[in-house]
Amino acid sequence: MSKNSRVTFKLYLITDRRLTPGGDVAAICERALSAADEIGMRGSVAIQLREKDLEARPLLELARALRTVCERHAAKLLVNERVDVALAANADGVHLPFDSIGANQARKLLGQSRLIGISTHSPADIAGAAREGADFVVFGPVFDPISKGPYRPAWGLMGYAAACRAAQIPVFALGGVRPERIGEIYRACDESARPAGVAAIGAILQADDPARATKLMLRAIALVNR
Repeated sequence: MSKNSRVTFKLYLITDRRLTPGGDVAAICERALSAADEIGMRGSVAIQLREKDLEARPLLELARALRTVCERHAAKLLVNERVDVALAANADGVHLPFDSIGANQARKLLGQSRLIGISTHSPADIAGAAREGADFVVFGPVFDPISKGPYRPAWGLMGYAAACRAAQIPVFALGGVRPERIGEIYRACDESARPAGVAAIGAILQADDPARATKLMLRAIALVNR
């Protein structure tokens, strides 16, 4: 798997205000990013704003609020699918479903400076995302998701390792990723095809203490990357 020097984060936090106490996405992201700063891992968390049911105006307002939070903590902000909202909020990029407009079309709108992530569910999806010029992919589910019931068969460690070996761009593991599983996720992959990091929804948003959960995730990632 080739490196992308612009993909420097290790934990990709995906928002879901329905899982967030009080629905306050900006507050929960502030806590997570502050936790990263506290343990000396500033900039290691990126935020994907994924609130697919919000109309454009409230989504833009939330994106701008998160832009302020992310700037305070040197964190990247990507907006799910809505290129227009990402541009209006001066986000760092967009995250696209695999069946969305495609990285090549998004790049024409976003330019070269912004990041494009793609959700993938097979090695073939990853290859397609790389061909279209995506900067990174999220692959899953590796395990059954924490935040919702199984929506497709989990790939397991062997499936995830195979996806990483076939990838030419950074790959983040999604689905059932907890701190205690991070070591086995990394160890399942060859040294030449190490994961770029992990993505999380429920492991942080549904935790009793999201800041502590963030620290545990980041420390587990740091441990396997020594």
